[in-house]
Amino acid sequence: MRQEDQGGADRVTPAARATEPRNGSAADASTADGCAADDAALADSADDPAAFTPLVPRHSAALHGYLARRAPAAADDLLAEVWLRAFAGRAGFDPARGTARAWLFGVARHVLAAHLRGAQAVSAATVDETAATDPWHAVDQRLDAAAVAPLIRHTMRELPAVERELLLLVIWEELTPSEAAAVVGIPQGTARSRLHRARTRLRDALHPAVSPLPAPRLSGGPA
Repeated sequence: MRQEDQGGADRVTPAARATEPRNGSAADASTADGCAADDAALADSADDPAAFTPLVPRHSAALHGYLARRAPAAADDLLAEVWLRAFAGRAGFDPARGTARAWLFGVARHVLAAHLRGAQAVSAATVDETAATDPWHAVDQRLDAAAVAPLIRHTMRELPAVERELLLLVIWEELTPSEAAAVVGIPQGTARSRLHRARTRLRDALHPAVSPLPAPRLSGGPA
């Protein structure tokens, strides 16, 4: 689904972007180089704390956006908590298990889950972790009604929580499927399968199949 802005250029809407797989490009190669540098910096920071410093300006905006879309009022405080926890736990980063970016988003996810559990504890004694980390209610309130059709809104709401979270990580946070899998804590193959299923449901909602008309009955033919 594309819309034309005031300058005449096409603008891809969030709903359309959700159904379009990411294509390789020179920018992807540059991003890969940056990821490799971040992986090395985070790994080195276990012995050299100063190596951790450059990660903060490079990832703060993305992490703040992730938190602000899910807990707007607490995003600043949560971001500070993310960096405190990330620095304290930096020795636990294993580049063989995923990228530095995925690891940082994983820390942010745990910080967000703790915050949401605390916020919901007022009205519930215990909160299921899946419900606590599911950002859909906040996301639903922030969707642009002019860009996302009610049918897409309904389809997103009906997706299983894990599929919805994977899709939001890939579309909004621009993580790769592998990184999203690491954040959620599921195998990469499972994440790709669930992403494919979620994209298919959204694509079907955007472009519903039209049932073919029945073949005309010839006069004098069998009933």
